[in-house]
Amino acid sequence: MPPPVRPGLEVLIEDSIHLVRGRRVALVTNQAGVDRAGRHGVERLRTAGVRLVALFSPEHGFRGTADPGAAVASTTDSATGLPIYSLYGRNSAPTDSQLAGVEVVLVDLQDAGARYYTYLWTTVGVMRSAARAGIPVVVLDRPDPIGGAVQGNVLDTAYRTPVGLVAIPMRHGMTLGELARLARNDFGLQTDLTVVPVAGWRRGMYFDETGLPFVAPSPNLRSLEALIHYPGLCLFEGTTLSVGRGTDRPFEQVGRPGLDTAAVLAVLRAAAPAGVQFSGAAFTPRGPGDGKFADTLVLGVRLSITDRTRYDPIRTALLVLGAVRDADPRIPLFPSNPAHFDRLVGDGGRARKLLATAIRGADVPPREAVLADWARAVPPFLLRRRPFLIYPE
Repeated sequence: MPPPVRPGLEVLIEDSIHLVRGRRVALVTNQAGVDRAGRHGVERLRTAGVRLVALFSPEHGFRGTADPGAAVASTTDSATGLPIYSLYGRNSAPTDSQLAGVEVVLVDLQDAGARYYTYLWTTVGVMRSAARAGIPVVVLDRPDPIGGAVQGNVLDTAYRTPVGLVAIPMRHGMTLGELARLARNDFGLQTDLTVVPVAGWRRGMYFDETGLPFVAPSPNLRSLEALIHYPGLCLFEGTTLSVGRGTDRPFEQVGRPGLDTAAVLAVLRAAAPAGVQFSGAAFTPRGPGDGKFADTLVLGVRLSITDRTRYDPIRTALLVLGAVRDADPRIPLFPSNPAHFDRLVGDGGRARKLLATAIRGADVPPREAVLADWARAVPPFLLRRRPFLIYPE
């Protein structure tokens, strides 16, 4: 049997404790920062004699319950009395006063495997602040939960935002530690950066092959299936459709009130993309989390993965977009302010303008033209990232 997969948290404690021994340590983490037995990093580090003096939390907060995009207030950890400084609200990076007396910063965050996820943005903010203060940063790495596939558009750096910071594809196939190494190079940061790797992980492994406990990295990514869909279905956040926030299946279904589901399903089933099947869905998002159709009946399509090794969530998302567009061309796909869709794609609106209108009789459908354009940037990216990779295929 292969050796067990150990997250960077365990590797630090068992093999690399010298990096923090005798130092005042700050920890950037949330609810997913656990070991193989599900014990949280704060407990593990304190038990190992590490002197924690401050905690920092990313989007969704230290306990991972805040709605996406909602500012999170700083607070105090009731279990330890340590301050928890929020990096998603008033500050997006540690301040000099918050780092006063800190001698090393640990980052232990579970990334989602998609460029849109804000934890790289948080990590880069930490690296900038730490470099300014002359404090080393140690990333306790964790697996890319959706494996090593690389798909989708590579960000045009003219359009950097918190949901697209580095020139990587929508599905990048890298761990947060590798991304931190790449970002350090791209931004010319002077951060003293160390990545404590995941032991026993290979790039092709999905999270359920690691033996590690699954902890939802955020409130609406509750399953590995949702995480695999996320690089594609997250694009619907910038459209007039719901992705099922406020339901039991967020990022596994899309729809809007009155959608002609039968027409959409006919197109999708005829196209028969690899590794996924479609069924009709009716759902009512509850609470403010949906942001579009709260407490309203939504008709839509549910996606179910049948072969994740063949499934391309981004190609499939564009197929669904086109099917919805053609089912009722009178209803716009994009809101009057389409900036969020453009931020997610990371191309300044080129893809949106092509996708918004069906080109009847064209030799190349808009979806295929967009995908071909995106595909051309992937081989150069694969070469560019090579010096920063840690794990074998």
